[in-house]
Amino acid sequence: MTAAETVPTCPFRHDDALEPDPFMARMRAEAPVARVRMPYGEGDCWLVTGYREVQVVTSDRRFSRAALVGRDFPRITPAPIAQSGSINLMDPPALNRVRKLVIRAFTTPRVEALRPWTQRTVDALLDTMAAADSPDVAAHLAEELPLMTICQLMDIPERDRPQLRAWAMSMMSMSAADRTAAVAAKAGLRGYFDELTRERRRNPGEDLVSSLATARVGEEMLGEAELAVLAMLLVVTGHDTTTYDISNVAYTLLTHPEHLAQLRERPQPLPQALEELLRFIPFRQGVGIPRVALADVELGGVRIKAGDTVHVSYLTANRDGLVYDRPDTLDFERQDPAGHMAFGYGSHHCLGSHLARMVLQVAIGTLLKRFPTLRLAVPAEEIQWNTVSIWRYPLALPVAW
Repeated sequence: MTAAETVPTCPFRHDDALEPDPFMARMRAEAPVARVRMPYGEGDCWLVTGYREVQVVTSDRRFSRAALVGRDFPRITPAPIAQSGSINLMDPPALNRVRKLVIRAFTTPRVEALRPWTQRTVDALLDTMAAADSPDVAAHLAEELPLMTICQLMDIPERDRPQLRAWAMSMMSMSAADRTAAVAAKAGLRGYFDELTRERRRNPGEDLVSSLATARVGEEMLGEAELAVLAMLLVVTGHDTTTYDISNVAYTLLTHPEHLAQLRERPQPLPQALEELLRFIPFRQGVGIPRVALADVELGGVRIKAGDTVHVSYLTANRDGLVYDRPDTLDFERQDPAGHMAFGYGSHHCLGSHLARMVLQVAIGTLLKRFPTLRLAVPAEEIQWNTVSIWRYPLALPVAW
């Protein structure tokens, strides 16, 4: 057997509800730093699955996102998701400059000021669900609220939102047949936000895009291309992940009756419970945007060479038994000092995590309070799951009460 034949190909095709990917779990247990092959892109790469090893790759400057630019790097989607010029493909110090400008505009007080609007919107969406012949948490809440919220924050016209949603979904496909559509979707989004951000810079309002367009740290401002790509990223990631988080959290609670009862008896610990749910739920397929080693690095007992591509798995890190006590147990009283990695780690930690937390708290808290006898309307094994994009989520979540 040749050396090439011994390199495993990551299947990334585990769609058994929200159970951990068995291949990824095995790699973490047997080889937390391993040479693997991805479905798309040139060459092999490293897959890092252990919590401590993931911390190193995502915080050590010897691993670079910027070095991906111009490479046909190993990945799980036919076309790269990250846009050239995006904050996702920056390294410090350029990354630090952009993050400071974003933080200046995308503040926690701004997000908290949106909480009353979010509460009213959730109430209205649940009114519609309550009146529906076939109430569905996915259709009536999860697929509506996150996009409405980020678009409210960014003052994006309602008429444009369905197209933005369609483009975002096309970009996340893992099917080779969807490559052309994914490339077109990325171009469509870029063109839309090029135009929108130019207009907001000329005529700023009170929205987040305008704040980003006018934000300064000293004499520094975002350039036109930086602003357009950043606004695009915020819309795509600002609604996509939270859409599926709402459905996945609701499904997990409805299939863990003892935990659901615990929250109903004591709703005050909801924020802590949501943090544990974010750690516990494997919300996506495979891996995300990798890094390139800029120097030889010893990690997990192996030598990663300069120029090698390195992927990390936040999902497996969140279930690492070397860090978490009983990692495969959902425990709302968990006292592990390690935080979860559902929002990433290091310099690329999600900029919108405070918005996602607020939306989840309002959506899930109101859902449980409004429907104290909420239950699945069909057996759990009849729920159909997404098998196309990188995200794991139920296509529908019919409920009764």
